Amino acid sequence: MTSRVASHRDLLVWQRGMLIAEQVYLLTRGFPRDELFGLTSQMRRAAVSVPANIAEGYGRGTQASYLSFLRIARGSLLELETHLILAARVGLASDTAVDGLAADIAEVGRMLQALITKVRDTPPVR
Repeated sequence: MTSRVASHRDLLVWQRGMLIAEQVYLLTRGFPRDELFGLTSQMRRAAVSVPANIAEGYGRGTQASYLSFLRIARGSLLELETHLILAARVGLASDTAVDGLAADIAEVGRMLQALITKVRDTPPVR
């Protein structure tokens, strides 16, 4: 049985991206106030960018646009991973929080790459 994708919200990668964004918001609530315009802001923007770009690309309606936005989402995911590693290195986040989130980021990265490959290799509809 195949399920139809009626909306970007039906995509598991979008759903998982939203969960990561939620986790980042919860994690950064514990950051010091002087980081509000530093890592807190950067991490939140990168995290939100992942599902937002998946949604925007889906909504654009062309294969080329979709691929472009999926690649931007992948870049934002790697940016988030970098911020997370830095947060751990400077003692803003615990190893436990970082490890759990890093595993989720890696999984979403694999999912994004699989979706990019599928969209790229699917002949355009004419």
